[in-house]
Amino acid sequence: MIRLFWIICGGTAFTLALIGIVLPIMPTVPFLLLAAFCFARSSRRLHQWLLEHPTLGPPIRDWQQRGAISRRVKWYSTLSFVGAIGLAQLIQVPVELAIAEAVILCAVAIFIWNRPDA
Repeated sequence: MIRLFWIICGGTAFTLALIGIVLPIMPTVPFLLLAAFCFARSSRRLHQWLLEHPTLGPPIRDWQQRGAISRRVKWYSTLSFVGAIGLAQLIQVPVELAIAEAVILCAVAIFIWNRPDA
């Protein structure tokens, strides 16, 4: 039963990662990392497939081995954060929410930019 739970969570995270490839505001790599985490607890075959995938595997391996994030992903994330804050202003999100969003995204950006480059 627990194995099924981890497979479902991994599949959901993987699906969200695939959506993130297409949607600019949706993150991809965090969902890939979550999928790898879940698959490592449920299916050796799925975990290995994800790690060996030519496109999806490198960011996971970089994170697992060195806690590294590629410079391209750092810039893409930062631009997405700026876009999200701009969108919140455009649709006139309440000030309290806009401030909370900006603080959280700035904290995430600081974390991302303090990671080593892949």
